[in-house]
Amino acid sequence: MMKSRYSLGRIITCFVSVTVLAIACQAAPVAPRIGFIAQPRMIVIKADNQPLATYVYSDPEILRPYFKDIHAPGGIQISRFHPPREGVDPTDHARLHPGLWLAFGDLKGADFWRNKARVEHVEFVVAPHATGLQGSFTVRNRYLGDGKILCEETCEYTFLVRSTGILILWHSTFRSDQNNFWFGDQEEMGLGVRVATPIMVKSKQGGRIIDDQGRRDEEGIWGKQAQWCDYSGWINGSFVGITIMPDPGNFRPCWWHTRNYGFMAANPFGRAAFGAGPASKVRVQRGEPFRLSYGILLHANKNEETLDLPAAYQDYLTVLRQTQENTKQGGQR
Repeated sequence: MMKSRYSLGRIITCFVSVTVLAIACQAAPVAPRIGFIAQPRMIVIKADNQPLATYVYSDPEILRPYFKDIHAPGGIQISRFHPPREGVDPTDHARLHPGLWLAFGDLKGADFWRNKARVEHVEFVVAPHATGLQGSFTVRNRYLGDGKILCEETCEYTFLVRSTGILILWHSTFRSDQNNFWFGDQEEMGLGVRVATPIMVKSKQGGRIIDDQGRRDEEGIWGKQAQWCDYSGWINGSFVGITIMPDPGNFRPCWWHTRNYGFMAANPFGRAAFGAGPASKVRVQRGEPFRLSYGILLHANKNEETLDLPAAYQDYLTVLRQTQENTKQGGQR
């Protein structure tokens, strides 16, 4: 009989090594990979095989681009279903609050927030592409009022897998080479989100809104300025939510338009609307760029105590600095 060339000791060593490797793999799960799926009038964004969000760039009823059906890591939906589910979700503002969006109630007199003027998708300046833990795409939009082009927007969206969750970088640049334009003073301006029904403050499960000053809910935060604001609550045993973090390099800090029924918006324009001073009119001269940037964190934790929002904000600032340094180095080549 032929003898095996593997001794019992070597077999045991091999078995132990494989077991240790398996345990190590279980202890350190692989981070999700970003991916994009093109569909008519929309882009589906995924983290591995789980949904992350859907970017809708053309909708006959909602006359501006938006993200719908946003999910936290792990696949839990944290924005209200779009369209809202009858008998399950509140159905108010269904065409105004589709998920996550940037809009303006007064841009040179036109109302893009309430779908009374159109934001037209022109093109993908950079097509959706992903490399592992990062993905991005860039679009060009045209703002139309009374049949005229008021300005154009170039918007870059970047999706990053971070230890704190999925971080979305939103960089919009507005410009017109034909005429001057301005942003007016209303509550309904800026970056808004409508959260999932279970995490509303008003829900039976009792979500919560909190800002960097520790103020809570609509009563404590509405009309105040803050570095960041978070809307979170419990869904299926996980503490999940969304944090909006305006770029400190924006032209002005944001006032927060927060509602216990599940709405939150970061608004740097509504000085008079929030009782903070005289009416604001932010003017942009022909040929000059006007920039707005935000970080949006989608997060999921085992409990509220493990959610470290100050650390998440510092991580966002670190990403901003790295992005700025990379941009400078790229310009010097």
